[in-house]
Amino acid sequence: MKKKIKLFAACAALATAGTALAQNVVTPAPQNVLQLTASGAVEVQQDMLSMTLVTTRDATDAATVQTQLKAALDAALAEAKKNAQAGQLDVRTGNFSLSPRYTKDGKINGWQGSTELVLEGRDFPRITQTAGRITTLSVGNVGFGLSREQRAKTETEAQTIAIQNFKQKADELAKGFGFSGYTLREVSVNASDNGPIRPRMMAVQAKSFSSADSAVPVEAGKTSVTVSVSGSVQLK
Repeated sequence: MKKKIKLFAACAALATAGTALAQNVVTPAPQNVLQLTASGAVEVQQDMLSMTLVTTRDATDAATVQTQLKAALDAALAEAKKNAQAGQLDVRTGNFSLSPRYTKDGKINGWQGSTELVLEGRDFPRITQTAGRITTLSVGNVGFGLSREQRAKTETEAQTIAIQNFKQKADELAKGFGFSGYTLREVSVNASDNGPIRPRMMAVQAKSFSSADSAVPVEAGKTSVTVSVSGSVQLK
């Protein structure tokens, strides 16, 4: 029995010593590791249009302002929905606000409010013509952007360029440092562009179009989608 106890104690001591040694082992710092970043950019035509139509009302009581805004918005919605088509012309309401107007003495002497209707999609003529036919709201601002399909397609193109640039750069640097090549250790890929539609103030701001069939003039520009690849490689 005593021999067994001694044997167990010896094994436990060896296990403890092994654990201590494992904890004290210092992992050597990686050598011949190169950090680098490369990117790829593709310029693309913006294919999404967003038009925000607005109106304001002012009256002595809140109920009147709210009724007037609702009537203007309902009429605009009815006109816009005639041409609505998923992806081509989507219609949604925007901000609806109602607030008191104060005198110098801090007393309420009236109410004011505003409402918005947003027309957005890929069919520019359909959107602009619809906006031109709406008489109860005026154009507040116009924005351009990329559809999901266009953004995904462009990101793929930019990503291919970025990866190729990363590989080429890694190969050139490896040879420049006197190595024959490299192996990939870790990598991250990030994409960026102008993001969602960003409203842009234009000359048509707060302007009504007298002709019922008059299309609001717009012109889309281009945006650049950039994908960056960064990481580290092991020179060999």
